[in-house]
Amino acid sequence: MQNEFREKFGLLLGLVGVICFSLTLPATSIAVEYFGTTVVGLGRTVVAAILVAVVLVVQKEKLPSRRQFKSLLVVAIGAVLGFPILTSWAMEFLPVSHGAVELALLPLATAGFAMFRAGEVPSLKFWVSSIIASLAVIAYALHLGFGQLQYADLALLGAVMILGLSYAEGGKLAKELGSWQVIAWAIMIGAPFFVVPVGLHLTIEMLHAPIQAWISFIYLAVVSQFLAYVAWYSGMAMGGIARVSQIQYLQPFLMILFASVFLDESITFFTLVIAVIVICSVISGKNAPVSRKRTVSEKN
Repeated sequence: MQNEFREKFGLLLGLVGVICFSLTLPATSIAVEYFGTTVVGLGRTVVAAILVAVVLVVQKEKLPSRRQFKSLLVVAIGAVLGFPILTSWAMEFLPVSHGAVELALLPLATAGFAMFRAGEVPSLKFWVSSIIASLAVIAYALHLGFGQLQYADLALLGAVMILGLSYAEGGKLAKELGSWQVIAWAIMIGAPFFVVPVGLHLTIEMLHAPIQAWISFIYLAVVSQFLAYVAWYSGMAMGGIARVSQIQYLQPFLMILFASVFLDESITFFTLVIAVIVICSVISGKNAPVSRKRTVSEKN
């Protein structure tokens, strides 16, 4: 009963994280127009580091071990450097709905890396559900006629792969280091390297950016870069990486919804049909059994 409650609570936390992440692309699209790729992509980490440093000091957290540092480096490269900078650049050229569709492939990337990094083995039902959801997303992309891949598309696909690895590594590490500690230490690892490039791209004109641009940037720094990851990694640690990753299929449609609200992008009937198909796949995949490979120490 306790394990069942833990898994359900993990799924709830995962949902909270996904909702928070769903505002990332719309916020990025707004902020990057006024602050540029470097400031939005890397500056969010510099700002987040100030909040994180205070939390780490107040909580008197111990420094990670050398082995944990290696995993944190993977998380930092994906969640702190790669994903923010690649998506910030892509959002200069693509609408949010376009980016949302391609980021929908993230659950498959996460589940795939989870098998290798966390020893999880999703069942056939899990993979069937994932494939159905992915095909629905592809159909959606083809319907919108995005055509051949652009460089921005390649950037988003690269972001999907690097973040999928980061999610899997972070979810595994959260079980021993703590959920918020994973992203907190990853931010502290990356932030010092970002101060100089961000500083070189700051201009006086940025001070005159509209309030919505500043709100978007602050949201990216405080929520997208830190608080959302706390909920997300907590959810994966409690509910299982592969299973919680299924909730990410809701993310593209939440992104499109928020883009409609904040950016006046339209929502078509076809989008709603695809959303229903994907949500049904998520429900099916969420209930699919996920086993775990036994380590050598466990066998002994």
